[in-house]
Amino acid sequence: MATSPGTAAAFNHDRFSARAKVFDIAPKFHFYDPQGRVIGFLKQKLFKLKEDIRLYADESATQELLTIKARQVLDISATYDVTDTRQQQKVGALRRKGLKSILIDEWIILDAGDREIGLIKEDSALMATLRRFLSNLIPQTYHFEIGGQHVGKAAQRFNPFVHTLDVDLTPDRERKLDRRLAAAAIVLLLAIEGRQD
Repeated sequence: MATSPGTAAAFNHDRFSARAKVFDIAPKFHFYDPQGRVIGFLKQKLFKLKEDIRLYADESATQELLTIKARQVLDISATYDVTDTRQQQKVGALRRKGLKSILIDEWIILDAGDREIGLIKEDSALMATLRRFLSNLIPQTYHFEIGGQHVGKAAQRFNPFVHTLDVDLTPDRERKLDRRLAAAAIVLLLAIEGRQD
């Protein structure tokens, strides 16, 4: 699933990082390329019953890149549609695995036709349990799979004040995972799963 022509340059990277400050009232997220340049920005709105997240090219918020919208209100198995705003094209969707995600974070990756094509899974049930019940200071690692094949990971840096995920999709040489879906997944891992910490 290669990124289509005309897609924003922000989605050309196989390595990037995303950072969210934990104690901001309205959380802000920044995406950085390997050279430390900002390639994406969003400010999460508070008190919304139905998530509607918008990713921009930078802090000016003038160039919208993606929208990530929940289909349901307050659903533990919510599905989030991902749309490329510039191309007015649905890229795919991400669905949280409901009750299973209470114990270990797991998301289903769907293509634009809602067909399941992959998974995002936390590193292990043991480590997930330790994080939830003993200490949220243990860094998380998420593994991305497309068609049962490992295509990358997102590893959390240890920092109690700033959530940072370093994303490495270099194993995905054929670019089976659309980088726009990968970026949306990172937003959700920081924004939705981050609330559990």
